[in-house]
Amino acid sequence: MTRRLVELIGVAAVLAVVIGLLNLSAAPGGAPAPIGGVEVAATAVEAGEQSAPRGLRTAWGEPDLQGIWNDPYQIPLQRPAQFADIEEFTDEQRAALDEQRGAMLRRDERAPLGSERDVRGAYNAVFESIRPTGDRTSLIIDPPDGRVPPYTAEAAERVREEREFRLALLQATETCRQQEPACAGWEYGPPSPLHEEVPPFYNTGRLNRNDGPEDRSLSERCMGAGLPDFGGFRRIVQSPGQVAIFYDVGQGQGWQRNVPVDGSEHLPAHIRQRFGDSRGHWEGDTLVVDVRNFSEKRSYRGSRESLHLVERWRRLDETTLEYIVTVDDPTTWTRPWTVRQELELQDGTLNRIYYEPRCHEGNYGLPGQLAGSRIEEQAFAEGRGPDPATRDTATGGGTIDDPIR
Repeated sequence: MTRRLVELIGVAAVLAVVIGLLNLSAAPGGAPAPIGGVEVAATAVEAGEQSAPRGLRTAWGEPDLQGIWNDPYQIPLQRPAQFADIEEFTDEQRAALDEQRGAMLRRDERAPLGSERDVRGAYNAVFESIRPTGDRTSLIIDPPDGRVPPYTAEAAERVREEREFRLALLQATETCRQQEPACAGWEYGPPSPLHEEVPPFYNTGRLNRNDGPEDRSLSERCMGAGLPDFGGFRRIVQSPGQVAIFYDVGQGQGWQRNVPVDGSEHLPAHIRQRFGDSRGHWEGDTLVVDVRNFSEKRSYRGSRESLHLVERWRRLDETTLEYIVTVDDPTTWTRPWTVRQELELQDGTLNRIYYEPRCHEGNYGLPGQLAGSRIEEQAFAEGRGPDPATRDTATGGGTIDDPIR
């Protein structure tokens, strides 16, 4: 009889916990709800902020941000000059831009057959999709002009030094002889002695040489991912005290990000990471993530180890996730700036995301570039070919004149 009574008490306790979990999302006013005797932090909403849609909460009471998310529209980061006085497009303007953009040849435009410029464009537009034009003229919402703020004097000098080193390596090529856009503001001349020098910065783009992997861009090294990220698919998975985000950035590249939401402190300042150190907390229904401790071997628009991000993730409804990030680096920009993006929930049953990117395993391009350069150098040394410094392996020569880029 005593054993039977204990069993009944145990079942009742389990049922009480289950009922508490089921009723958690319905707690009036976002009041704390006990789970197993532990108080769940209140989800009170800040003034003027909408609450998460009823029922869209995890089993432990936090707003549910989970799913595969993507921005289906093309919205430029910065507002193009021709739309300086326009914050939002009309439906007619969007339709006209879609027609104009859809008719562009892009990488299918051919240069003279057999020319180096033509070969450089061989990776044609069949591999690229064109998203419809979005309703806003920029992802940047602050400053109001939709533009990245000016560089500080310190950053402008860094950018100048980096650009001049890159152009010096390019100056003996046909790109500079023809004064193509990629060589704007630089003079054509003999190969620069800087071809033998170490860059004054850690290279994250393409240098016009192939002495080693670090002369090539991060994407060619299968390291193209980074923060902040405004493109591609991302999958969010939550557990108590942790939010995991997987970013699929395309071409077999992606990365996993783990955000502690447990009150833990940032790593010590001397520990630097490629994607920074993320620490999150909840403010009402918004996940706020503070990201710092970036590595100097990562560059975002000229900002390196001093980059600081504050992200805000909030579910607006069943199919929409709002992402707002404030970007700050007082050594790079004259003021912080903020981006807003709305992401749509994708059908989780469709194969729209790779969970194990395999760029490195299939990266035959980078070893081929290095091996090809060694062959060119040997041929030149034997008088059988041109100086490799006169060949452009860094740019495509021109630019794509997309009206919203």
